[in-house]
Amino acid sequence: MSSVAPDTLALQRLYHWEKTAPNRIALTQPMGPGVVQDFTWGQVADQVRRMAAHLQAQGWEPGSKVAILSKNCATWLMSDLAIWMAGYVSVPLYPTLAHDTVNQILTHSEAKACFIGKLDGWEGMKPGVPADLPCISYALSPPDAIKSYEGWDAICARTQPLQGQPTRAADELATLIYTSGTTGKPKGVMHTFGNFAWALGAGIKRIPMNQEDRMLSYLPLAHVVERVLVEHGWLRTGMHLFFAESLDTFASDLQRARPTIFFSVPRLWVKFQHGIHHKMPEAKLSRLLSIPLIGGLVRRKVQKALGLDQCRIAAGGAAPMPLALLQWYSRLGIDINEGYGMTENLAVSHITVPGKNQQGSVGPAYEGVDHRVDPQSGEIQMRSPALMLGYYKEPEQSRESFTADGWLRTGDKGHIDAQGNLHITGRVKDLFKTGKGKYVAPAPIEDRLGTHEAVEACVVTGANLGQPLGIVMLNADAVEQSANAGQRAELEASLTQHLKTVNATLDPHERLQCIVVVTTPWTVENDLITPTFKVKRNRIEDIYAANYERWETSGKKIIWQGQ
Repeated sequence: MSSVAPDTLALQRLYHWEKTAPNRIALTQPMGPGVVQDFTWGQVADQVRRMAAHLQAQGWEPGSKVAILSKNCATWLMSDLAIWMAGYVSVPLYPTLAHDTVNQILTHSEAKACFIGKLDGWEGMKPGVPADLPCISYALSPPDAIKSYEGWDAICARTQPLQGQPTRAADELATLIYTSGTTGKPKGVMHTFGNFAWALGAGIKRIPMNQEDRMLSYLPLAHVVERVLVEHGWLRTGMHLFFAESLDTFASDLQRARPTIFFSVPRLWVKFQHGIHHKMPEAKLSRLLSIPLIGGLVRRKVQKALGLDQCRIAAGGAAPMPLALLQWYSRLGIDINEGYGMTENLAVSHITVPGKNQQGSVGPAYEGVDHRVDPQSGEIQMRSPALMLGYYKEPEQSRESFTADGWLRTGDKGHIDAQGNLHITGRVKDLFKTGKGKYVAPAPIEDRLGTHEAVEACVVTGANLGQPLGIVMLNADAVEQSANAGQRAELEASLTQHLKTVNATLDPHERLQCIVVVTTPWTVENDLITPTFKVKRNRIEDIYAANYERWETSGKKIIWQGQ
């Protein structure tokens, strides 16, 4: 591992702000309708010290695992820091998991305790929490959890703060990040404190962050990007961090934060786009943007409506961003920097450079990151000082993730252009062969298919079929329109034309024989997308594969699910 300065490690950053800025607001947490609670750095450190003393008093072995099951909130971050200060390893869980996955992770990690925090679906998760596992609730926890478990506030009130400045070495295990996984069971990715410090240092060189910045934390803190960019970005810079209350209040939460740095995933960037088009049709918006002076006013108005008028750095990642979407936002004066990374490398691999037009790629590698493409398979491989130690209790899978000479196998296909920018073309394992013996890479076709305003998500599939087919999930507005016979016919005509347009850009063996329209949402709850809104391709295929032959032989260009 590349050496990191001790004062860049997580706990040392907390002590720095505790000493130098105790009265400055660190966190802003919505507590319910119209109520907001601020936490200063001094208050954060005090609560962390009290909870760390409580955890330490349990007498668990150093390095024991303690889980966090909660939506993002101020207490989530304080829990993470308390676990570390007490000498333990944190295990965050996505707040949308099914009970069997909750049980699997808690059991596999050998968690000694679990923080049960802010949750929407606690009743469905509760059966996955072992009855004998000690748990701690938050002020924002579901009523049943508050009733069942001792609360954070009560523990802090009766516990004296841990004294001194306990530290953790750079090479110590900090956390297990269980991958959301588009296939298979989650694996516990092991990362050290030094990994986080190096990753954040590399990130700041590309995307400068400072004490004056503001961010809104709303994507799951259990996900690697939110963990590095938001949690460790906050600790490193001392910026002001805001939280979202709920999906219903997201717009007002964004307005409250007025973030200067904003990260989102492609699906949410698309939702923002649809929201704008709902208020102003695309043709009208395009016309207004093209008019001198008026275009500038419209841009500022749209940015303010989104809560992004103060945003100096916008970024996207977790899945490929369609080029058309990036170009649309650029017209609005919002240049989205597209990043690329994995849980296994702390999401610090590649990102486009602010101010440079590198759309269509994920930019050059971060400083300190090496990249290459395997000439046989086309697989992207990389190495850096932020690579995982391996998968927890999975030595064989850990070995398989690296080449013989120590490079991480990403599983993604791509190429590096003359300027050193990386272009991702799909997944190595997503390639499928048609009945004609031709290989198809679905990702580039899905990018084109997903540009239709009615499409929220899509999958291109068709192993062993004569030609591939596209399965598209409609957005909520389009689903509503499809209930009306006249509007449904218009939508079908529009999708038919879209199919022709897409096919005209493809090689003969790639052309879609039909589009299958799905009106049932693909959600985290029905296990068809991951918590970061990546479509679970294998699950989609499991559900719909039995219909492929019938759809193939129907002769229709647009097929509605159930027909």
